[in-house]
Amino acid sequence: MSTTPGHATGAAAPTSSPFPADFLWGTATAAYQIEGAAAEGGRGPSIWDTLSRVPGAVVNGDTGDVACDHYHRWAEDVDHLARLGVGGYRLSISWSRVQPGGSGPLNPEGVEFYRNLLDALRERGITPYVTLYHWDLPQELEDAGGWANRDTAYAFAQYARAMATELGDRVEMWTTLNEPWCSAYLGYASGVHAPGRTEPAAALAAVHHLNLAHGLAVRAIREVLPAAKCSVTLNLHVLRPASGSAADADALRQIDGLANRVFLGPLLDGEYPADVLADTASVSDWSFVQDGDLEITRQPLDVLGVNYYSTTRVRRFTGEGEPVRADGHKTTTVSPWVAADDVEFLPLPGPHTAMGWNVEPAGLTELLLDLHRTYPDLPLAVTENGASFEDTVVEDPALGIARVHDLARVAYLRDHVAAVADAIAAGADVRGYFAWSLMDNFEWAYGYSKRFGMLHVDYPTGERTWKNSAYWYARLVRTGRIPGVFEAQPA
Repeated sequence: MSTTPGHATGAAAPTSSPFPADFLWGTATAAYQIEGAAAEGGRGPSIWDTLSRVPGAVVNGDTGDVACDHYHRWAEDVDHLARLGVGGYRLSISWSRVQPGGSGPLNPEGVEFYRNLLDALRERGITPYVTLYHWDLPQELEDAGGWANRDTAYAFAQYARAMATELGDRVEMWTTLNEPWCSAYLGYASGVHAPGRTEPAAALAAVHHLNLAHGLAVRAIREVLPAAKCSVTLNLHVLRPASGSAADADALRQIDGLANRVFLGPLLDGEYPADVLADTASVSDWSFVQDGDLEITRQPLDVLGVNYYSTTRVRRFTGEGEPVRADGHKTTTVSPWVAADDVEFLPLPGPHTAMGWNVEPAGLTELLLDLHRTYPDLPLAVTENGASFEDTVVEDPALGIARVHDLARVAYLRDHVAAVADAIAAGADVRGYFAWSLMDNFEWAYGYSKRFGMLHVDYPTGERTWKNSAYWYARLVRTGRIPGVFEAQPA
């Protein structure tokens, strides 16, 4: 297992904590991945309900109809969170559960579900961090054009305003969007995510309308709650050039524009990078960016959420043979990288997770420090970090309980938590870490074939079993120090 310098896997852990006393430890989930109850409680269909029924779109034809049945088992799941001892829980609201068509009146039963969940969390001392959009757009809005349609951004703002009104006294941090890169490019360019469209021009329009939706939503939330804390979560790509050539450096620049700067620019600097507009001019003239939009997209943030799993290596395609597309995403005939067909994505050395993603904790340190240097006054939080591995449930006769000895996941978490500590030691203002995920769940186009959870879920029964990683994480949260890999025993 890869480690960061000075943090040998399995080595004795330091006795003092490398994290600030108020550092927030949490874990995260997303509504469509865990809730189930897809047709219960007044919930309307989302784009993932639709895509998961398209033959071949999801491994094994899996859907989120039942998922982890969190809708019915939420009280049990709150108990697990309390047992972990986490201070924060990052959850998302299903837009189609609280507003089935994406506009119009709210669904009281859906709102009450989240009100009860948030109350239960707060009663157990767990601070709710709410994401308003984690990829499950109401299908009616997609039928009207989805994120390629400017009106969706305004619908999102009205939804955000309604949630602030209904739930505002229960929420610590409002995160507008989770990984808009995935929503735009995987949803509208390569089509591996919902809504499954392969329209590069629509993907660029979706990029802007997601950025616009973020700004409009922050404004709406703060009109209702002037002191509200607001955030956005980005899956910023840590890129490596394949060589020191000028061509590979330019390939990295191009992908950095599509992956990172096309969001950081409008959200934090109030502008789109000129090179991104030039690189994509053959696909779009960006006329969907209207006067005043970039004043809206740039809103003061209380924290920037950072999701990190692996790194990416690129080079400029020479034109010989077929280009390599090992970018870590489900492969289709259409690339998510709009107007970048002459960029190759190369395989990276191992170790790898079950997703085929390389394990490089140092990339997380690098990302956090780069962000801190660029935006020194903006606090950061790692809002997702975790790994999928093959898990096996075994009975432990000595303890009389079921166990999942997921040492590879423990090592992954340990090394990445250590990477966060390295970033803090080097000056980065990192306020918290949310492990992905609380439990195994519906992993989008991979269905239930990939497991990221610290809790194992037996999908036929819904039974939750603590993995070694859960015991390890509970010890980390309790002590504030980084346990060794083998310090993962039931407490």
